[in-house]
Amino acid sequence: MTVFSQQDFDGHEQVVFASDAETGLRAIIAIHNTVRGPALGGCRMWAYASEGDAVRDALRLSRGMTYKNALADLPFGGGKSVIIGDARSQKSPELIAAMGRAVDRLAGRYIIAEDVGTSVEDMAVVRNVTRHVAGLKDGGSGDPSPATARGVFMGIRAAVDYRLRRNSLDGLRVVVQGLGHVGWDLCRQLADEGVRLSVSDIRQDHVERAVETFGAAPIDTDSIFDVEADVFAPCALGAVINDNTLPRLKVAVVAGSSNNQLAEDRHGALLAERGILYAPDYVINAGGVINISHEFGPSGTGYDRATAFAHVDRIHDTLMTIFKRADADGVPTNVAADRIAEERFKLSRVA
Repeated sequence: MTVFSQQDFDGHEQVVFASDAETGLRAIIAIHNTVRGPALGGCRMWAYASEGDAVRDALRLSRGMTYKNALADLPFGGGKSVIIGDARSQKSPELIAAMGRAVDRLAGRYIIAEDVGTSVEDMAVVRNVTRHVAGLKDGGSGDPSPATARGVFMGIRAAVDYRLRRNSLDGLRVVVQGLGHVGWDLCRQLADEGVRLSVSDIRQDHVERAVETFGAAPIDTDSIFDVEADVFAPCALGAVINDNTLPRLKVAVVAGSSNNQLAEDRHGALLAERGILYAPDYVINAGGVINISHEFGPSGTGYDRATAFAHVDRIHDTLMTIFKRADADGVPTNVAADRIAEERFKLSRVA
């Protein structure tokens, strides 16, 4: 297995392989870029099919965090870590502590937080062995999903304003794919604004609950891309915009919380050709990391939720800037977003 020749290797500053024989820890920490500050990104625990898949995921996710943190105007670079293993059967406090010790050996170059397969409770365990951790429940920001959902909500407002010239969501038709923590809270916010919801999830009980709570229309998972609506909000899997699904979309906007929504970058151009406005995923779903970043506020002040969520709300303005830049440059929105992010992390170091 090689690293430097990996398709997803993008000048990463550091890639660390960590192991612990006693706990069975096998982990990879990827630091992509620290121009703006120490790398901040979550820890994912997943039963990868191979070590190569784990490396690829760490490289790809860490690069994405550099772009996400830059466009969120955070004083942090991009990093990510992955633990190879089934979180349901192989995770233990001892293994998580071993991961924390691996992070501590990096002396602050990487700050760990929760992600898929890890939790705020796990981060409390990590805090026992290193101070380079974020997303804590006690005295910290806690569960990041409400902030992520808030950012997606504000992003939908921006996209609807720009594409449909509407400053109200009342009566809007939104299709939400995925009713996990973020998707559910997004539905709640949209329903409060009078949005007509259609929902889909692999868990039927989640769908039934949304029908009962929000008056949502249930949609089969295989038919979610065929629903005629104003907005499609993918809040589950990545790569949902691909050669098969894109031609089926009957919406004006794609704006959701899923990571890596485009199967390939070229699908951003194809969306633009069809007149569908795409809110780049790493911009609209940055609410969680923005919220976490406020645990590192001015010395002595600590985390303040109102200040953090006011920063999350700025996702609206960031997306408006991207939409305008895309039109001015004649490029897809994902390209415009990348250009703005690169201007921020490649040219100068945050003071």
